[in-house]
Amino acid sequence: MHYAISTTWGPSDTTRAAIPFIFAATALEAGDTVTMILFHDAVSIAVPGAHERIVPCGPPAKFKEVFESNNVDVIVCKPCADVRGITEADLPSNCRMGGMGDFYKQVSREDCKPIAF
Repeated sequence: MHYAISTTWGPSDTTRAAIPFIFAATALEAGDTVTMILFHDAVSIAVPGAHERIVPCGPPAKFKEVFESNNVDVIVCKPCADVRGITEADLPSNCRMGGMGDFYKQVSREDCKPIAF
C-alpha cells in the first residue's frame, strides 16, 4: 500500500506536528511506502535540526524514522517554503521542493490512500 500524507502542522503545535509522522512511521514499519507533503507551518520541520527540537506532548516523536527512511518521498511545498525564506539548499538530501501537483499525482495512484492532517 502507498500512503500520501499532507500536513500543515509544524513547530507552532508540536503534538499536531508529530501525528502525521507517527502515522507515516507506522506505515513504514508495516512495509508500506509513503509520500509526505509538508504545507504551511509544516515546511519548517524539514529544515535540518528542526525536527530534533520538536517535542510532542504525549505521543513519541517519529520524525527521525520518517526523514531517514528510503521508502518515503518528503515533498516541501515550494510556495510555502519561499514565503518563509526556506530554499531547496536548506533542505536535507532526502527532501525536495514540490507542490499540489506532486500530491495530486500520488493520490491519483490506484494503490494510494490519501491522508490529510
